[in-house]
Amino acid sequence: MNILALSDTEVRHLYDYYNPRRTEGTDLIISCGDLSAKYLEFLTTVVNKPLLYVNGNHDTHYHEHAPEGCISIEDRIYEFKGYRIAGLGGSYKYKGLGKPYMYTEKQMEQRIRRLHRWIRAYGGIDILVTHAPAEGFGDLDDLPHWGFDGFNDLLRECRPKMMLYGHVHKEYGEFQREMIHDSGTRLINCYGSIMIPVEDREPPQRTPLEERRIRLLKWADGKEY
Repeated sequence: MNILALSDTEVRHLYDYYNPRRTEGTDLIISCGDLSAKYLEFLTTVVNKPLLYVNGNHDTHYHEHAPEGCISIEDRIYEFKGYRIAGLGGSYKYKGLGKPYMYTEKQMEQRIRRLHRWIRAYGGIDILVTHAPAEGFGDLDDLPHWGFDGFNDLLRECRPKMMLYGHVHKEYGEFQREMIHDSGTRLINCYGSIMIPVEDREPPQRTPLEERRIRLLKWADGKEY
């Protein structure tokens, strides 16, 4: 299976000069934030594959025009071909009271606690999708680009296979595409775009009670996917 992961900047060969060969073999598209709704809508249409997204700190326009045909995975889990994919978008709060998609460390920890309902129902996570990095792993020293320490706790507890994030641009000079977290999780900065091959796996076998708990959780959060 191949995941086309995106973040922060529109890649011209995926948009203005789109060529189907560039996305050949893609099974799933994941956006880590700060991308226009039209860009995401274009990609899910021409590639004809599901697109999952979290919010970047600059995605305030999603309030008026969320990406149509795409699936927000904020604060919940979406399962695709046996992979449990969790989303926690937004960045560290660095300006403006009540600014959407910016959070203090305490606010992000509250979101992580809420996400644990989904983690318990699904029995874990395989891929964590965020906008900001984890503190000390690919973040920067300036406040706008700090990472969240709560992500470290989540990675150490759940040990997902991968964490996909963005927010730290290649042009900033301290860009590192990949690293390994001390939990063993593979960390990937998805700035621009990157194609990520992952091994195929069988969908999990759940009991009727486990399936019922997941359906109830989706219903409670108003999600039918």
